[in-house]
Order: sequence, then structure tokens, then C-alpha cells
Amino acid sequence: MTQRTRTGIGQDSHRFLPSDSSKPCIIAGIIFEGVPGFNANSDGDVVFHAICNAITSVTGVMILGDIADDLCLKDGITDSEVYLFEALKTLGNQKISHVAISLEGKKPKFKQRIHDMRANIARVMDLNITQVGITATSGEGLTDFGCGDGVQCFAIVTTQEIT
Repeated sequence: MTQRTRTGIGQDSHRFLPSDSSKPCIIAGIIFEGVPGFNANSDGDVVFHAICNAITSVTGVMILGDIADDLCLKDGITDSEVYLFEALKTLGNQKISHVAISLEGKKPKFKQRIHDMRANIARVMDLNITQVGITATSGEGLTDFGCGDGVQCFAIVTTQEIT
């Protein structure tokens, strides 16, 4: 049996809506209270979007911009977990062995919710929690994200293709 490793990288970022918005802030499928939601057609989940983009860089199948846009605009589906399920269907005979997430934002405070985010990503992607890593930084005010205007996420997905 031959194994071929592929690695994909994805990025996503969204600005927050005004503080009086009722849209929830959802990151990795977890609701963060006390922070407005993202300015996006969907729920704006930057983690799930970045993972979708990382899968696209492995498979070449455009999830965000094609499949997700159709689901959102034509069918009214704004839950990014659905987009991630669609991305996972494109993997064919590839199996994800690890997901690495790097978040940047002054808010919300990620530290207390990293375990919840890891567990939810693992659940959605049918992985063990040990196959999901998350790092986070406040950005030290050096970017719009570090100033508290939104959140940026990078994702790296490693797959093993079994032939």
C-alpha cells in the first residue's frame, strides 16, 4: 500500500458587525457571547471557512465561492458547518490526519474556549481531538484583527491518500 501525504493551507477573515447586532459570533461552531457576529452572508465562521479553503487547496474543488455560495444564496443555508461537510465529501480516497488552526484577534478571548473548539472541529470532521491543534494570538494591535475589528484564521490540513 502506498501513502501520499498532501498538505493544504487556507485562510479566512471577517470584520465584526456593529456591537448592537443580534447576530451571534460563531467560531469553530462555538458561540462566543458578548461579541457581535461577523459581517458575512453566512454565519462567518472563520475557522470552518479556513478549513474549507485548506481542503480546496488539497482537492482543487472550490468550496467557498462555488458550493457554499450556492447553498447560501440559492438555498438560504448560512451554517458554515454544512459547507465543511460538503468540503469533506470532496476528499475522495484521502483521509485527514491532522488539522492545525491559527487564530488572530483581540476579541473574543480564545484561551478559555480552545478545548471546546478543538472538540467541535474533531466531531464535525470525524477526527480524534488529538488530531486538531489550535493556537491563538491577540495580534498585539499590529493589524485590524489585533485592534479588535475582526478575526483572522489560517488552517493547515494534512491528508493521507491510500492507493
